[in-house]
Amino acid sequence: MSTAPVGAPAVGQVAPDFTLPSTAGSEFTLSTLRERSNVLVAFFPAAFTRVCTAEMCSFTEEFSQFDRANAVVVGISVDQIPSLKEFRAKHGITIDLLSDARRDVSQRYGVLDEAKFTARRSYFIVDRSGVLRWAFVEEHNGQRRDNRELLAELAKLR
Repeated sequence: MSTAPVGAPAVGQVAPDFTLPSTAGSEFTLSTLRERSNVLVAFFPAAFTRVCTAEMCSFTEEFSQFDRANAVVVGISVDQIPSLKEFRAKHGITIDLLSDARRDVSQRYGVLDEAKFTARRSYFIVDRSGVLRWAFVEEHNGQRRDNRELLAELAKLR
């Protein structure tokens, strides 16, 4: 089990802003949600892998619970947009998936696995004012947080 990694933004600080290409067909900028919504930024290693598929599908299945928590969930991987679009379509994923193909955002959030050149599975909760309120990085990419835990952390923001 792990908390925020070395080099990651500290809980209580403004979350680093970013703009990434999205499977929605436009770019996604984190700061556009300030004053409107909490955000769960979920980094995942790679599309089409067992744990990543289960995780992204679970966000879709429990979308209404995240919506009730006034939270937008975005998944970020180093995959290119065409691959993420295919992944999203194949599995009926409804959340926005973002491509960090240059690995800049993964690096700024301290979750780039240099050996594998992918993002480590990790979670960052950003409140409506843009402040990072909770962060967690899995010790092993084969593990993931249960949505109940993520929703409990989001409930603390009310």
